[in-house]
Amino acid sequence: MAILDFKGRNIYYDVQGEGKPILILNGIMMSTKSWEPFVKTLSSNNQLIRLDFIDQGQSDRLDNSAYTQSIQVDIIESLLKTLKLIKVSLVGISYGGEVAILFAAKFPNKVDRMVLFNTTPYTSPWLAEIGKQWNAIGKTRDGSTYYKATIPVIYSPSYYEARLDWMKKREAYLLPIFSNPVFLDAMERLTNSAESFDARNELNQITAPTLIVAADEDYLTPIQNQKELKKAIPNAEMVILPGVGHASMYEKPILFVTLVLGFINALETTFTI
Repeated sequence: MAILDFKGRNIYYDVQGEGKPILILNGIMMSTKSWEPFVKTLSSNNQLIRLDFIDQGQSDRLDNSAYTQSIQVDIIESLLKTLKLIKVSLVGISYGGEVAILFAAKFPNKVDRMVLFNTTPYTSPWLAEIGKQWNAIGKTRDGSTYYKATIPVIYSPSYYEARLDWMKKREAYLLPIFSNPVFLDAMERLTNSAESFDARNELNQITAPTLIVAADEDYLTPIQNQKELKKAIPNAEMVILPGVGHASMYEKPILFVTLVLGFINALETTFTI
């Protein structure tokens, strides 16, 4: 267990393995524990760094506070200084992908390569309304309703139906968490922090070779929004996963690790054919 002191707040992080460093960034409801199924593979030949953002997992809460995702960017900068890393490859999904974009645009020289899963370049009015509904349901403290409003839409319909028994077990596991006022208040702050996210005018500042992994059944970050990243980020490549939803790393785990490790560890990014 490692703790970063960020302006008097405790930020939890974990480092495993050796080699080219990969910093993996959580989706909004995730924590460092969410990546546990992938740790062995991702750290076998790389240094894998996991991080709980403020208001996530084992990091401190910012009770009664409002902030933007810029605080998460500053946390990453502080962590890299603590670890004495000049450059790092970033892997982010959803909220974590947004923070990765902001960091890569602000500190282009600190990012080696970047892989973005299920990420949008801005919070659309449509997505903002979804966030507001999540917050409204969270205020009821009804964990079951909160689960049903947030989780099923994360997965593709085909995956949800095929893994129905697993989804029911997932619901039983998450229900106590989703009934916890501390978690719900933190989720409200995290959701609000993403409402103002709009990196469209900053995407051209990103210099790191970037792989965008989109899912064509992602109903939170529609594929058209994900395609905008490919058009705007220099040196970007794109892969579209058919029949996959927002939680692409859980639906297609072997593709997730293959795309991450293949893109980040490739010896070259340009080839003479």
